[in-house]
Amino acid sequence: MLTRADAFKDVELVHIHGLGETPWINPKFAEILRTNSFFLTPTLHEAVERGQADYTPCPMSEVASLFENGPLPLDVALIQVSPPDTNGWCTLGVSVDVVKSAVKCTRMVIAQINPKMPRTCGDSRISTKQIDYFIEQSAALPEMPRAILDERHERIGRYAAQLIDDGSTIQVGLGNTPEAVARALKKHRHLGIHSGLFNDALMDLVRCGAVDSSSKNHLPGKIIASHAMGSRKLYQFVDGNPDIDFHPSAWVNDPARIAKNHRMVAINGAREIDLTGQVVRDSSGHRFYGGIGALQDFIRGAGRSKDGRPIIALTSTSDTDGSSRIVAGLESGSGVCTGRGDVHYVVTEFGVASLHGRSIRERVARLVEIAHPDHREELLAGAQTRGWLPKFFTMPSTEAGHAAGGVESAWMNFQNQRFLVRPLHPSDMRSLQKFFYSHDEQTVRLRYGYQRDSMSGESAYKLAAVDQRRDLALGIFGETLGQQELRAIGRYYLEEDGKRAEVAFVVHETNRHLGMAGFLLGELASIAKQRKVSHFWASVLPENRAMAGLFLAAGGAETKSSMDDDERSFEIPVEEILRTRKAFLKKKNIQPIDR
Repeated sequence: MLTRADAFKDVELVHIHGLGETPWINPKFAEILRTNSFFLTPTLHEAVERGQADYTPCPMSEVASLFENGPLPLDVALIQVSPPDTNGWCTLGVSVDVVKSAVKCTRMVIAQINPKMPRTCGDSRISTKQIDYFIEQSAALPEMPRAILDERHERIGRYAAQLIDDGSTIQVGLGNTPEAVARALKKHRHLGIHSGLFNDALMDLVRCGAVDSSSKNHLPGKIIASHAMGSRKLYQFVDGNPDIDFHPSAWVNDPARIAKNHRMVAINGAREIDLTGQVVRDSSGHRFYGGIGALQDFIRGAGRSKDGRPIIALTSTSDTDGSSRIVAGLESGSGVCTGRGDVHYVVTEFGVASLHGRSIRERVARLVEIAHPDHREELLAGAQTRGWLPKFFTMPSTEAGHAAGGVESAWMNFQNQRFLVRPLHPSDMRSLQKFFYSHDEQTVRLRYGYQRDSMSGESAYKLAAVDQRRDLALGIFGETLGQQELRAIGRYYLEEDGKRAEVAFVVHETNRHLGMAGFLLGELASIAKQRKVSHFWASVLPENRAMAGLFLAAGGAETKSSMDDDERSFEIPVEEILRTRKAFLKKKNIQPIDR
């Protein structure tokens, strides 16, 4: 076509994401061929900027409708197919997506019959009767290099993996961060796949046994996709594989169909997100990059799914200039692909922000907490200028600096009950209020030493806003209807000498005798040792025999109180706590959930 370009006039080439070179955007074809793409690669981005190409923003579920009855009628479809079988049926191979609709709607179909195109299952067949002209040409499919991940991506993957239960059905979008999440799921079990894109990361999950499609309620036993992009091994894997069904994007990406999958998890990247939760995907200011792709479709579909979880994953800063990708206000011209009402979870290398059903104040606080520490003060100031956060709100360090691989949270089994352990954050102030009001009178008196009957938002904030670099506050959270509920708190207050710290605990009445206070004591001690803290001390009321027994069992010794004869005082060496910790965990049947 390009060698005979002088024979054409004003031809528009319409396509989606492509791999390999795009010689048709050479400036010498500017007066003959014009590209209109639904996804901009870097070279296409440059062509758009110089006015030679166009970008059409559209979610993948709706592209076919533009061909069928919209503003993009097609005259000719240039497609690639696998060789026909004995009955004259080819398949569209690794690219069913919008190609099936293009074949249906166009006036003429010209096909390259490629022996190296995999023969795929599902709704991917096309009869030779639908092909007007063809050429036979053997050509290796273009391959997409695997994403190169750094420590930030790996931490994002581990945080996001904690949101995904065994038996979930997952979708993975294009980009480094979604790839990182997929790679972090290899220890999960009974996962399913319903995804526009099927790539090497998802193939690896099938091969390692994490994906077996056994728990899927919708189309059980089947992996659903619309296209595959990746390595030669991936193309060999999908060739004739009866476990993978390829369907058009209008079918795969239909939010109503996506929502039929229970526990549907959508994992997508973003270019930028503001403090209220608005997601920018395909632009930076007035400049366009990438495309909307599957983001809108799967965010909405997963959001409507029973126990579904839409996840936006992004690094906290830009790779190019180090600027924050969480911003107080979007740059003029930035296009919002996903509104703040559709966003449920945002994950960076600094943690998880749960936004669904949260007020502007709550979501702003949570997003500031997972922004890069170098940008938090600026974001906080921007939020307070806009009236989104009260003036008393500050942003102490929320990282405790003690977790495997730098991840500051972990799922634990307490006598076969599942809970999340993580540092307490300023945004937990509402959770802390609910925790306080759930206590009975005895718990309040044992914890506070007097009968306190209220806890204002500011009071709760002061208890939650701990500078975790100096003092320490850890929480144990249960999960009810997708929301975390505080079940226990353990904290220490460092003394001026830096060697001793006061410890205190409170456990919800319904979760006593599970070993939560003892577990938190061990966690505090482990971090304290790293920080060169040698001793803990505590004061308890005489009737609080359970807490006194805990300190004695952990190697503590009772000391005479010189301040208040109504309290018992204990001195506990950190090393003794750590020495007895393993036996305590075994006795109480407390185990990490290996993810």
